[in-house]
Amino acid sequence: MMDRPIHHSSQTPSYVSDEDSLVSDCESGVSGAEGTFSGAFVPATEDGCHVQTRFVRSLTVNGLRPEVVTIAKNAHSSVMARARAQCFQVFARAVGELHEGQANVRLAWYGASGKEEIADIAQHGFGHAHCNGLRLSPLDYPLQSVKSSGVDSDGVRYLLLCSVILGKTEVVPRGSNQRRSSSEEYDSGVDDLLAPKEYVIWCNRINTHVLPEYVLSFTLPSLKGNVNIREPMRPSSPWMPFPALISVLSRILPPAEVAIIVKIRKDYTELRMSRYEMIQRVRNIAGDKLLVSIIKSFRAKKTPANFKANKGKEGQGERRARGQPVA
Repeated sequence: MMDRPIHHSSQTPSYVSDEDSLVSDCESGVSGAEGTFSGAFVPATEDGCHVQTRFVRSLTVNGLRPEVVTIAKNAHSSVMARARAQCFQVFARAVGELHEGQANVRLAWYGASGKEEIADIAQHGFGHAHCNGLRLSPLDYPLQSVKSSGVDSDGVRYLLLCSVILGKTEVVPRGSNQRRSSSEEYDSGVDDLLAPKEYVIWCNRINTHVLPEYVLSFTLPSLKGNVNIREPMRPSSPWMPFPALISVLSRILPPAEVAIIVKIRKDYTELRMSRYEMIQRVRNIAGDKLLVSIIKSFRAKKTPANFKANKGKEGQGERRARGQPVA
């Protein structure tokens, strides 16, 4: 099932905390941001703890033991910073209008070269060095951004967690030299439509479709020198949009169980649990047999439509090759 976090477009995302041990566990990593980034970022307390926990869990799956140094929230305090935030909301609404209300806003990681780049992005926005598009990693798969981040003399790395407007995506293979969308139909790129590990935002849209929300600095004590960080295994489970799954389950399961599943999804989007935990809890409620049946039915309905669309495109290409008119 594809990550589809809820994003409140009228404000900076807010992650509500439960009264638990996470707050005390995170206190050592949420101070000192003001001096480091010239007031652009402020200490992130309760909400920052959830971001930190999600980040640490994601890397732990890969056998890494990150130690978070600082996590801070973008204050959007300057005139230009507020203007960029407002611009992002305008474009999110516009993209949503183009795609039946689905702007497809996600949270994603960007690996910075160092704290100087973080400060520059906070003050001026992203630069023009990303001629082939800005590469970001999904919220639960930060590994690629960790690999691309720079390491300072103290062994500290820096990541930005950003809100990103994806809109309608197309496949852009990793390492591709593609510099813009292949068609006006698409807004951004992904390396895999079903289980993306990389988002691509084209250079002409970076400062309107990407909004920095948090900065996180950390060390990886277990890494010495140029160590190859192993990639996680791709999920092999079938996929369907979560809203579509809930819609079907609501016609089968008792209302109380559907309400629990909706609450589980909400906790996931608010960073209270990992994707793995969410899926396991839904499986425990609905049962694997029912879920597999629903997902197979969904994919069977989608396949004929996709096949017909692809055959239509192939037919147009053949007619062009023969010099025949294309409708």
